[in-house]
Amino acid sequence: MYTVLESIGTANPPFKSSQSDLASFMSQIEGLSTPIKSKIAEIYSKSGIDYRYICLENFINQPEALKFYPQNCSLKPTPTTAIRNEYYRQNALEIAEKAVLEAMVGIEKTKITHLIVISCTGFSAPGLDIQLIKRLGLSAKIDRTLIGFMGCNAAFNGFKIAHSICQSNTQAVVLLVCVELCSLHFQIEDSIKSVVINTLFADGAAAAIFSSVGAEEAQGKLSYTAGYSLVLEDTMDLMSWTIGDTGFGMELSAEVPKVVSKHLPGYLAEFQFQHGLEYSALDFWAIHPGGRKILDRIATDLNLNSALIEDSYEVLRQYGNMSSATILFILKRLLNKHQEGNGNLKEGIVLGFGPGLSIEGCIFQQVY
Repeated sequence: MYTVLESIGTANPPFKSSQSDLASFMSQIEGLSTPIKSKIAEIYSKSGIDYRYICLENFINQPEALKFYPQNCSLKPTPTTAIRNEYYRQNALEIAEKAVLEAMVGIEKTKITHLIVISCTGFSAPGLDIQLIKRLGLSAKIDRTLIGFMGCNAAFNGFKIAHSICQSNTQAVVLLVCVELCSLHFQIEDSIKSVVINTLFADGAAAAIFSSVGAEEAQGKLSYTAGYSLVLEDTMDLMSWTIGDTGFGMELSAEVPKVVSKHLPGYLAEFQFQHGLEYSALDFWAIHPGGRKILDRIATDLNLNSALIEDSYEVLRQYGNMSSATILFILKRLLNKHQEGNGNLKEGIVLGFGPGLSIEGCIFQQVY
């Protein structure tokens, strides 16, 4: 049996903001020092991002139009974690549902046997898994799995679970959903690190359908064939995501691209050894765009043709970093090309990086 990637749906909140508008908004905030403000426009312009979607209406309007934040240029008093999480509870379901409905076009909801929900930007119980079952009319007996607080590469763990299910249950049809509302945790700190973090993150949801399929039915389709996880030594302080009184706080070191670059060749060599890959023969590389610098560094170090990772750059440009959902936006572009016969996409590798530091990867191959 094969674990076939049948479809992917994506969705975003309705509020689309240009990176230049967001930079202008940041420059108006009181409490940021002049040296920090002087660097905002340059940092935003070099981010590789043109647009981001956010769930907060009027986020970048004049202070008197603000709704989530206080109507002043300092944005204080800062909204509490409880307020931010309530916004998550109200908004996450809507975009998750839109992504699922797109993914399920042509697929009967009665066929869905398992549901995997992934998120690290909010919590509630009953959670998104129960809410989606109720909203979509899925079976009350559906098997549920929740993956929380694993950060940008959490989707890879969802892929592994979906694969395990499909390999153990010949009737399995797995719905995997990632939803992240990163903008809810916007923090104001007078540091370059904070400016960079606020430059990158955005909101989005993605859903994928994996099914257990026999060889004949799987012919010509892309299947998940293997995954590989590695936690790097002595890197725990380089990336973290912690719960505070005024939302979730992120630590993101400027050393991350360099550290990932240092360890990636050994990671890939082990992956190649395990599965007999020939990296020079791969048709695509789908790399989580934690930021433009990490894409640039990997492309240079691995001597990758720009066409091989153009989808990663393009998703970063159009949407920013949507944490766990981002890799599915990239895979959707590649899956569409494969299904339309636009390009020779028969085998590729997917990579992501998250807290730990951890490197996650997997292989998708066309079934023959």
